[in-house]
Amino acid sequence: MAAKKKSDKVARDAAKALREMSAEELRGKLAEQRQELMNARFKHAAAQLEKTSELKAIRKQVARIETVLNEKEQRA
Repeated sequence: MAAKKKSDKVARDAAKALREMSAEELRGKLAEQRQELMNARFKHAAAQLEKTSELKAIRKQVARIETVLNEKEQRA
């Protein structure tokens, strides 16, 4: 149970940092993360990705960025 709370805190801190960024910075970060996800998928397909948990982590980061970006667009 303690591990779950620690990961929740990390996720909240990541989201907080993203909320402090401007919309343009978020769009750039989103493009960067999507590129990283694509590269990780290619490595996984070629059996070169050592830590397959990176795929899930990158997908979650993309979702966080998209969520914060949508929040900012709704406010504007």
